[in-house]
Amino acid sequence: MKVIFLGTGTSCGVPTIGCQCHTCTSPDPHDKRLRCSALVETETTRLLIDCGPDFRQQIMPQPFRKIDGILITHAHYDHMGGMDDIRPYCQFGEINVYADPLARQGMLEMLPYCFAENRYPGVPAIQLHEIHKHEAFRIGDFNIMPIEVMHHDLPILGYRIEEVESQESEVNSQSSALSPQPSLVYITDMKTISDEELSYIEGTDVLVVNALREKPHHSHQTVSEAVHFARRVGARQTWLIHSSHDIGRHAEVNAQLPPDIQLAFDGQIIEVI
Repeated sequence: MKVIFLGTGTSCGVPTIGCQCHTCTSPDPHDKRLRCSALVETETTRLLIDCGPDFRQQIMPQPFRKIDGILITHAHYDHMGGMDDIRPYCQFGEINVYADPLARQGMLEMLPYCFAENRYPGVPAIQLHEIHKHEAFRIGDFNIMPIEVMHHDLPILGYRIEEVESQESEVNSQSSALSPQPSLVYITDMKTISDEELSYIEGTDVLVVNALREKPHHSHQTVSEAVHFARRVGARQTWLIHSSHDIGRHAEVNAQLPPDIQLAFDGQIIEVI
């Protein structure tokens, strides 16, 4: 399983328009952060997590191949504002989009022309699937478990994604079929999480979670809160995303973090094994 961080920034991106702070004026490309999104891929299955307003720019450097499913975390514009730009991928067939009831309603309101009875030719062909926390589903090579976290007082979804073996490999290797499969947990925009949800996260190999800045915020984790959460989860490696310019420069922040908890950056590729 491969994860490509398409964007690791907050809703304003980094640099922030009009800002001349230490981070926004950094010459380091690691300090250029588009809005949060990620690809999760195997050779035969490709998932997109969120589709924000920077999607076109983010996807252009990537190979053009089918997107098997889009997982939406919540209905805020920085996570859904690029949905119209999926049109070129409709040549592979309808785009399957998975969202909870609130995000599903948000998409119907944001893109009414995609769901009209008489659709305008050329609009994105979207098959919208309503999903719910703790109700697992499968897309290609991945088993997906939606997890609920709180974005202030708004319930949103995170995802635990596990790569599953092919039927052929399960038949040929009993020991391999019994072994745990690589797993990723992806959470963005979280402020709090209930103890009930931790049972769906524990034991994951890789944790991706939001860390806005060090100063407290009403609806996002701070860096310290994210580190504390990562320690509770106990993942082998944690990558921090959804970071604002207030977090500081990438290299300086990572130098202060433990090696197993680091800021991700746009364009970074990691393997979950």
